[in-house]
Amino acid sequence: MSFAHPGWLALLLLLPLLGAVAVMTSRMRRRQWTAFVAPRLREALLKRGSSLPRWLAFLFLLAACAALSFALARPRADAGTKLEKTVGRNVMIALDISKSMRVADVKPDRLTQAKIIIYELLDAMPNERIGMIGFAGSPYVYAPLTVDHSAVSEIVDQIDEKWAPLGGSDLASAVHLATETLKKTGQKNNALVILSDGEKHEGDLDAMITEAEQSGVYIVAIGVGTEDGGPVIIPGSPNQQIMDETGRPVISRLHPDVMRKLAEETKGRFTIAGSGLDVPALVNSVVKGLDAFEMDGRERRVSIEFYQWLMLPSILFLIGSIVAGTRWKGIRTAATAIAALMLTAPGAKAGEASGAKEALAGKNYKAAREAYHNLAESTKARETKARYRLGEATAAYRAKDFREARTAYSGSLLSEDPMVDASGHLGMGNSLFQLGWIGLAGESYPQDPASVPDLDKFDDLVKKTLAKMREAEEPEEGDTPGFGPIESLITNWADAVRHFDSALALPPSDQVARRNRDLTMIYLKRLKELLKEEEQQTQQSMPQAQPGDGPPQEGDGKGDPKDGKGGEKGPKDGKGGDGDKDKGGDKGDKDKDKDGKKDKKDGDKGDKGNNPNESPEERAKRILKENADLEKGPLTRGRREFQNPEKDW
Repeated sequence: MSFAHPGWLALLLLLPLLGAVAVMTSRMRRRQWTAFVAPRLREALLKRGSSLPRWLAFLFLLAACAALSFALARPRADAGTKLEKTVGRNVMIALDISKSMRVADVKPDRLTQAKIIIYELLDAMPNERIGMIGFAGSPYVYAPLTVDHSAVSEIVDQIDEKWAPLGGSDLASAVHLATETLKKTGQKNNALVILSDGEKHEGDLDAMITEAEQSGVYIVAIGVGTEDGGPVIIPGSPNQQIMDETGRPVISRLHPDVMRKLAEETKGRFTIAGSGLDVPALVNSVVKGLDAFEMDGRERRVSIEFYQWLMLPSILFLIGSIVAGTRWKGIRTAATAIAALMLTAPGAKAGEASGAKEALAGKNYKAAREAYHNLAESTKARETKARYRLGEATAAYRAKDFREARTAYSGSLLSEDPMVDASGHLGMGNSLFQLGWIGLAGESYPQDPASVPDLDKFDDLVKKTLAKMREAEEPEEGDTPGFGPIESLITNWADAVRHFDSALALPPSDQVARRNRDLTMIYLKRLKELLKEEEQQTQQSMPQAQPGDGPPQEGDGKGDPKDGKGGEKGPKDGKGGDGDKDKGGDKGDKDKDKDGKKDKKDGDKGDKGNNPNESPEERAKRILKENADLEKGPLTRGRREFQNPEKDW
C-alpha cells in the first residue's frame, strides 16, 4: 500500500498535542472553582454534572480528524497495468515550413497561425491518431501517427523554417509521403490536412492527387495567407528582405487555386484560415465521415483507492461528537424555530425558476419562455429581472423566434453583471444577424458547420433580391418594392456588429463573439461590392445622350433654319405666335411654382434620409458608408458606463 499525498499524515502529530491541551485546560478550570468556592458551600452552590459526554465528544472528534487525515493522504494499492482501447481514425497533418510561411500578411505570420490551427485540431479530435509531416523542398515525417497528442504538440512548438534542409515548396512530394504513410496503416479511408500558402509548388501534383484518391485519402486543404501577400523576410533579420534579380523585394502570395484543386479532386474540403469559418469543426466533419477502427491507446497503471472507506467512519465519528456534546434542553425550542422559518420562507420563486430551467433543458422552449417571462414580470429587483430576461431570450432563440429573442435580450442588457451583460450583447448580435439572414434567404442561418453557406450562395441570394427589385415597378413615392430586405439586412447586421463589439469589450472576451463578428463583416463587405457592381451595371444599361438630342431653343420664329423654326418654313396656321408664347409662359410659371414646392418637399425628405430621387443602390451604399466605422475596431459601451437606461431601444 502507498499514499498519493503522504504529507497529510503530518496532521496526525497534532492529535496528541490537542489531547494534552484539553486535559490541562480541564484541570485549570477545576482549580479555579476550588479556589473561588469554599469546600463547605460547594454542594449548595455548584451542581456537578458528569464529564463523560464532554470527553466522549472530544474523543469522537479526534477519531474523525485521524480518519480524515488518512483519507486526504489517499491510500491506494497497485493493481497492475491496463492497455486502453480507443476507436478512432488516422489523420496526417502536412505543415508547410518554407521561408514564405514567415510572411506577415496575417498576424503574427503564416507559420504561427498554422500552428494555432494545429493546436485547435488536437483539442477537437482527442480520440484520433494524428501524425505530422513538415515539408519545404523535401518532406519528412516529424511525428508518426499516435494517440499521444502531447508529443505532437511538442513537435509543433519547436518546428520552424530552419528544420527544412532544402528550400522551395514540394507539395507533391508531401502528398506522396503522406499517402504512403497512411497506406501502411492498412485502413481504407484516411484524412490528410495540408496547411500551406500553395506558392511555387514543385513536382507532378496531378499524379499525386490521383494516387491519393485511389488510396482513399481525403485531403482537407487550409490556405494560410492573403492573395495580396507580403515581402519575404530573412529569418533573424526583420529589417532585411529577400530581393530578386532586379533588386525588388520578393512578394509571396496565397495561391488558393492549388489548394482548392487538392481538396476538390479528393472529395475533401477547402477553406482559408481567418475567413470566419470554424476550421476544427470543418475538419472534424470530414473525419467523422471516415471508417473508424479500434486501436491500442495508452498503457496506464491501475490503482485501487481506499480513501472512500475512511470517509464513512470519519462522518460517523463527527456525528457522534456532535450528539455527545449537545445539551438537549434547548433542542425543542431550536427545532420549533427552524420549522417555523422553513414554513414561512418564500419557496415559490425557487420552484418556478427550477421549473423554467428544467423546461429549457428538456427543449420545451415555449414553456420555458413563458415561465421566464412571468418570473421577470413578477419581480421588481433589477438584476434578477435582467437574468430572467436572459433565460427568456435563450428559450426564444433556441425556438428560432428571433424577434422575441431580440426583445428579451434587450431587457437583459440592464444587468450590472458583466457576464450577464456580455451574454446579452452576444445573443442580441446573433438574433439581429439571424433576422437579417431570414429577410434575405427566407430561412435561418444554419448551425451545422457542414451546411454553412459560402460566399457564392450569398452572392446568388443578393443578386436574386436585386433582380426582383429591378423587375418591380417604381411607385411615385417611397422606396422601390424589394429594397426593404436589403435595407433591413444592412441595418440589422450593422447593429449586430456593434453588439458583438460590446460583448468583446466585457470580460471575459468571448471567442464566439469574435468569430461571429468577423463573419458578419465578411458578408457586409461582400454586399458592398455587389451593390457597387449593380450600380455600375445600371449606369451602363441607361440610354446615353446622342448629339443633337438636346432640348429645343425658344425663339420668335426667326431662328436658324436648321432648328425647323423661323425663316420661310414658319407655321402655316398662325400658331406659335405671341399668343401661344404667352400661354406657354403662364404654364411654365405654374410648373415652376409647382416644381419649386416639390423640390422643397423633396429637400425636406432628403434631410430625413428618404429622398425619392435616390436610387436603391445609392441608398444602400450610403447606409454602408454611415456604418463604415465598424471596421475601426471595438466600440466603447457609450453612456451606459455612467447610468444604465431603463430600456434598451
